[in-house]
Amino acid sequence: MIGRLSGRIDYRASDHVLLDVGGVGYVVFVSERTLAALPGTGEAASLYTDLLVREDLLQLFGFLTPVEREWHRLLMGVQGIGARASMAILGTLGPDAVARAIALGDWASIRAAPGVGPKIAQRVVNELKGKVPDMMVMQGGARLVSDASSDVGPVPEPVPGAAWQAEALSALQNLGYAPGEASAAVAEAAGMTEGADTATLIREALKRLAPKA
Repeated sequence: MIGRLSGRIDYRASDHVLLDVGGVGYVVFVSERTLAALPGTGEAASLYTDLLVREDLLQLFGFLTPVEREWHRLLMGVQGIGARASMAILGTLGPDAVARAIALGDWASIRAAPGVGPKIAQRVVNELKGKVPDMMVMQGGARLVSDASSDVGPVPEPVPGAAWQAEALSALQNLGYAPGEASAAVAEAAGMTEGADTATLIREALKRLAPKA
């Protein structure tokens, strides 16, 4: 499995780049959003990759972060979502907005991606809503490592209790919830689930924030 490639961009096309890695050229398919964020031809670039293997096809797909790659894998697991649709969704929304749309049940935002109809958009929301808490924790952890990478010394170990609640609150605010309602939901979740970690707190808080029928 090729998980990450670092090299020089040999050329850019509308949906892929050719990445020269030590003299070997890799064709890596990317979304419009990723393509826009990459440097120009001849410059150095790194992409996290996912390899699609079929009987008659091998394709590499590239992402700016491991969180975006994981969303691609989750989207590909939804019936009716192929690689093209997954890249369209991520290219239209980005990983943060995908998480927000799924958490809020906003299938109309998913539908905004080219080639994604209403039934498939609703299926994405229904099948992946349980994955949002773990993905938000993964995203928060990735940001922590990125922020600490330039510091001297080891990355601090996660601490329980108040730190988990703070992480859950930050994740909910990133999803678009107001600080007041997010704080109340996290506090209630923490009171009902003693010793809960960040993912559990997010999951329980989202239940409390879900629109009442």
